[in-house]
Amino acid sequence: MTASPVASLPLSAIAKACRQAARQLAVLPTEAKNQAIEAIAIALEAATPEILAANAADCVAAQTDGIPKPLYNRLKLDETKLKAAIDGVRDVGKLSDPVGAVPIHRELDEGLILKQVTCPVGVLGIIFEARPDALIQITTLAIKSGNGVILKGGKEAIRSCETLVRVIHQALSATAVAPAAIQLLTTREETIALLQLDEYIDLIIPRGSNSFVRFVQENTRIPVLGHADGICHVYIDQAADLQKAVDITVDAKTQYPAACCAMETLLVDSAIAPTFLPLAAAALHKRNVELRGDEATQNILNTSYSVVPATEEDWSTEYSDLILSIKVVDSLDAAIDHINTYGSQHTDAIVTEDQAVADTFLAQVDSASVFHNCSTRFADGFRYGLGAEVGISTQKMPPRGPVGLEGLVTYKYQVAGNGHIVANYVGEKAKPFTHRDL
Repeated sequence: MTASPVASLPLSAIAKACRQAARQLAVLPTEAKNQAIEAIAIALEAATPEILAANAADCVAAQTDGIPKPLYNRLKLDETKLKAAIDGVRDVGKLSDPVGAVPIHRELDEGLILKQVTCPVGVLGIIFEARPDALIQITTLAIKSGNGVILKGGKEAIRSCETLVRVIHQALSATAVAPAAIQLLTTREETIALLQLDEYIDLIIPRGSNSFVRFVQENTRIPVLGHADGICHVYIDQAADLQKAVDITVDAKTQYPAACCAMETLLVDSAIAPTFLPLAAAALHKRNVELRGDEATQNILNTSYSVVPATEEDWSTEYSDLILSIKVVDSLDAAIDHINTYGSQHTDAIVTEDQAVADTFLAQVDSASVFHNCSTRFADGFRYGLGAEVGISTQKMPPRGPVGLEGLVTYKYQVAGNGHIVANYVGEKAKPFTHRDL
């Protein structure tokens, strides 16, 4: 296996090399970055058998180690998932360059011009579990946004990640993007060391459990863009269309249960519960979903379906599996209160034909993504037209929700004058500013 350009160096040297390469990447024209992205797509297509073989070896080892089913589903990279990831690479290449935009262009005074210009963050430190396809997405977004990236994947995906980075490095070696801009760490010890490299790393993005994200936040001085649990809800309002409600419920739970935007709790208005729940339970039963319900749910369903009594813990659990907790609520306010109490501010949906009720839900549910009459599974960077995502941020400060290119740039203020000095703008004879947008 061909080593990466700086793989044998100490971590600080790797980070320094990444930062130097990132500075070169930051000033590349859009065409050069797009050429590098297309080179990666071509190389990944050519190396598909090798990548899948490495992933298969990871999967075998992970099963031997007793990997949890949800994590195994995220680890497994079949030909369909890899092709989708490569399509995502090309989609990023088609997106507008986020670097060099000018949101503000303003005359402060004659000959004194202010510009707010978008620019790369610098070097990203990405720590993620299992998903090798995430490495592909993150690398592509980093290049398009002009950022270097240091990737730390989980041990369960080490063969997949090493193969992917080697293929990416080989692709970049024939482009204007230095391979050193993309780095991979492979040991647990390097995770702790990575968090101390505030001299070289500008932003840490952890993708894992809530406890892991908190651990990262508490052990670094580097800004952290946190993506933790995905405890997502669907609320079936009394004015819901029953067929829409069943279809959305099934899709949100079963389309890909391991996804962070899969539904974990179904809330049903008491006025519609006796009619809706048997329909939903029948559809979910066909897909082998285990149901856990409150007393009202049990009373409605237990004559036909086995419903496990839900506990307080169920309302705050991300199953990432074919398990669904169900609660009957008396009102829209009760549904919103439940979501804001137990949810993770990720993605929550309402099914209703009453627009006023939907508007209230969308306004009052405190989550990064709020949906009306559609599945929570749409909460995804690719589906949002972002090309891909580095993660989904559940924090209040932006970027929030799926983080694509716009979340990987910051800005600087550029001011150009012609000998202007502040002394002329203060005092009794102060010159006025024009503050005219150009």
